[in-house]
Amino acid sequence: VIDVFQGDLHKAGMKPLTFVRQVLAACVYPPLINSSNLPLDARQRTQEELGRCVGGSVGEGNVCGLMTWKKMKMLVVQDPQGGAEKTHRTQLSLLCDNYYFCGFGPWLRTQALLNREASPRTGVLIPVPCHNKTVLSIMQLGAVAVPYYLSEEQGWALQVEELQRALESAKGVCNPVALYIINPGNPAGIYSSQCGDQVIRFAWEKRLFLLVDEVYQDCVYGENCEFVSYKRTLSEMGPPFSGTVELASFHSVSKSFSGEYVCGLRAGYVELVNLDPAVMKYIHTLFSKDSCETVLGQIALDLMMDPPKPGDPSYLLYKQEIEQIRTVLVHNVKRVHEVVNSLPGFSCSPIEGGLFAFPRLHLTPKAIQKAKVTAEMQEDPDTFYCTRLLEEGGVFTGPGWEYGQKEGTYHIRFCIAVPQDVMEELLRRLSSFHMTFMKDFS
Repeated sequence: VIDVFQGDLHKAGMKPLTFVRQVLAACVYPPLINSSNLPLDARQRTQEELGRCVGGSVGEGNVCGLMTWKKMKMLVVQDPQGGAEKTHRTQLSLLCDNYYFCGFGPWLRTQALLNREASPRTGVLIPVPCHNKTVLSIMQLGAVAVPYYLSEEQGWALQVEELQRALESAKGVCNPVALYIINPGNPAGIYSSQCGDQVIRFAWEKRLFLLVDEVYQDCVYGENCEFVSYKRTLSEMGPPFSGTVELASFHSVSKSFSGEYVCGLRAGYVELVNLDPAVMKYIHTLFSKDSCETVLGQIALDLMMDPPKPGDPSYLLYKQEIEQIRTVLVHNVKRVHEVVNSLPGFSCSPIEGGLFAFPRLHLTPKAIQKAKVTAEMQEDPDTFYCTRLLEEGGVFTGPGWEYGQKEGTYHIRFCIAVPQDVMEELLRRLSSFHMTFMKDFS
């Protein structure tokens, strides 16, 4: 079985970054610091990381995180995008007190926004399609998820008019306090820096808190595209927006090219912008009351934000490995688009960002009817398709309904972060299965 259900790079066959694993290995087994098998900068970095640990051991715990404010300030540069060096450390704020570590459940930190006892209930505008765990997390916190639909006909574009429609639909149901953005998109693979200022203006006018999920910021493939954070856009817009729009930006070591998947090394950060100092006092308490993510996860996060630099012994290999991953992903994006759109009853918008394809299935009435009478209970047609694809084609994908879709449309979702040979085999199996499926249900 080819498992492309989740975005786990290493499970899919993509190799971990050598420098990251060398430092992690030496942190777990410090005698490696004296080994000539590791490059000098990896050994020096290990000593630096262990120097922040109580007793020099990764077995210690630290509620507020290992990274010192002093080091974070050293990582900050004036250009929010980092100029020529577009690395994650450049997303840090000049006010490092606004920067917090968060582990597996960053959505739980939104509880400061959501009042369980409010009447009407608080609401969060979320995109459709969207990862289903986001919706479940909002509901778990007692809030209402208010959907706004991305335009598939326009390449999953975010339209401000649709945001307005969603806001109007919430009247009498809930009180929307936040707008959730995925940049680049998951699962739709859309990336567009063109509408960022429009979204920010909308949030400013409606007094909405911006929750910006930017975990796929490395993964941008569109022609002449480069990642632009919402923080940068906000900063460049100037007053009154830059000093008043409240924003939280999330990133994770599991979705970067490090690929340290969330259930392996759980680590991420959130940067908070323009929050009232009185509120920040409670935010700090909220983040400090629980144990932080694993120490190894924090170290991996530090390595992601502050990787080898030109001139370091590990730099050339690190750069080569990053470029190899990017080359594979760009190749896979093109191949998925070519092959899927060549199949009858399938269509896929250009994949501009993220790690997933979300092609649309144009199923026949016969296939839809068959799905509804399958087994002991009715199945969603895209679940029916995915189940058959797994059983007969050996490809494990996700049905579109789990991520949200317009009524009467069907999709499948699969990860594109696999080696090229695996992707070619996946597309071969998908094509063979799909042609047979469409013939059987013509």
